[in-house]
Amino acid sequence: MARWRILTALLAAAVLLPAPAAFADPTPPSQPPSQPQSQPESPSSPPSQPEGKVFNARAAVADPLPVPNLPNGISADKVLVIGLDGLRHDRIAAADAPNLDALIAGGTFGASLLYTNPMAATSSGPGWSTIATGVWPDLHGVRDNSFTGKNYTQYPDFLTRLENTNAGYSTYAAMDWQALGDHGTFSTRIDARIVLNGDANGYPAEDERITQVSEAVLRTKNPDAAFVYLGAIDIAGHNSGAGSQAYLNTIHDSDAQIGRLLAAVRARPTYAAERWTVIVATDHGHTNAGGHGGSSIEERRTFVLASGPGIAAGAKSADLRLVDVAATAFNALKLPVPTGIDGRRADQRAGDPFDALTLSSRVDETGIPAGVLGFTHTPPSGWTLDVSKMPTGGMQEWRGWSFTTDEFWSRAQRDQQRELNVRARGTFAVADSDEWDDKAHGSGPFDSTLVSPSYNVSGRTSVTINYATHYRVEGTQKAQVLVSFNGGADTLVKNYTADVIGKNEALKVTVPAGATSMKVKFHYFDASNNWYWAVDHLRIT
Repeated sequence: MARWRILTALLAAAVLLPAPAAFADPTPPSQPPSQPQSQPESPSSPPSQPEGKVFNARAAVADPLPVPNLPNGISADKVLVIGLDGLRHDRIAAADAPNLDALIAGGTFGASLLYTNPMAATSSGPGWSTIATGVWPDLHGVRDNSFTGKNYTQYPDFLTRLENTNAGYSTYAAMDWQALGDHGTFSTRIDARIVLNGDANGYPAEDERITQVSEAVLRTKNPDAAFVYLGAIDIAGHNSGAGSQAYLNTIHDSDAQIGRLLAAVRARPTYAAERWTVIVATDHGHTNAGGHGGSSIEERRTFVLASGPGIAAGAKSADLRLVDVAATAFNALKLPVPTGIDGRRADQRAGDPFDALTLSSRVDETGIPAGVLGFTHTPPSGWTLDVSKMPTGGMQEWRGWSFTTDEFWSRAQRDQQRELNVRARGTFAVADSDEWDDKAHGSGPFDSTLVSPSYNVSGRTSVTINYATHYRVEGTQKAQVLVSFNGGADTLVKNYTADVIGKNEALKVTVPAGATSMKVKFHYFDASNNWYWAVDHLRIT
């Protein structure tokens, strides 16, 4: 079908136009602005920044955009994905954001943390590529805002995947960080793709134009799947910091624009017969002083919020990740999750028993804030921890296998690639001899085994052991996966001799004749001030 695209030329001057009455905010803000109020107008030529984005806060709005001729959609199941650049979720509550608050109350909200270098920087290029493609940077290839190494041919955005699945679907995308269009993060396969230049014309101004035209598309056209990007929050973060009132004001302004988009959906003449899923996500966080790209917890903060048919209302998910946006968008259209992506549906949680554990605050790790809950040595029912060969002492949090979270573990010592455990979710198991060795302990190396419950293998000739793993090796340190059938001797299945960074494993095991049960054992030993091993989401298929 015909494709339609708008690319704006740089404007020599901007003219302030009042928003038409049809675009009025359905949820009036407590301090209604006549134009986005987060930042004063920038100089006409804002300086370029190292991350490849110009932090232009100009708010003067140019002429409204023409409404694109979008093909008529084919589905009563529809999805709207709203991307808010640089929104640190822990600042929403203070920002007077009633539309986000209502979506959180009516949907499933999952906060998580990003990777860091050397996998990728906590920057917009990798973040939006992860959201769009449903895979982590080691697959989509974007490590920073240069987009060098991008692999969108193999891992296209979810709208392009939808077109490739069935060209009859009507797809729409609008964005004002021009790089997302120029580099094909959202490709020209999309039926109507609007790409504006917030760097040149100001993100508050271009966000308003994006909102105006997207309101019209959502109200009067018939897209099946839409993506709308708003960039002003990130600019306020850079210019004033996430700890500032200006940042909160911009969240408030963007929230009002979200309200207008949702009102446009509700105003559709066919709305009563449709089933809409709304997804909101961000690409990275910000420091309180402003900025991102590094490895601090504040820069790594992200979230996914999903609301719609079949998605639990008021739920807080510990294992919802950025890669889940694409999978959730496909599921909203009653399509299977594409094979080969990392994401899964927001309405489908893992059911991993680790995630149900009660976690405690720090004991010896004084660098971790006291309020951060994140470790236990008490395993789920059926699991056991063997610490019989562990020396006494050492850092209590890491004596033998522990159950922990991304935030707790990476706060123990950042910039040692603990942040790259991307294919774990929620609570996971870790054996960390490096951190354990930071406190005096008895003689001997770290030696501990994590033992699974017994799995029924009756009548099977083989099974596959599936789990997520993150392993770094140094010196004499060893890590082995073993199995035991019917309580018999251990059999070696996997011996790790090199780093395995944030991967999913699938180990096929032959089941001996007559075997009815099998246990899996993760043995980490001969280690001291070396590295670590993390595992999660064990499944036997």
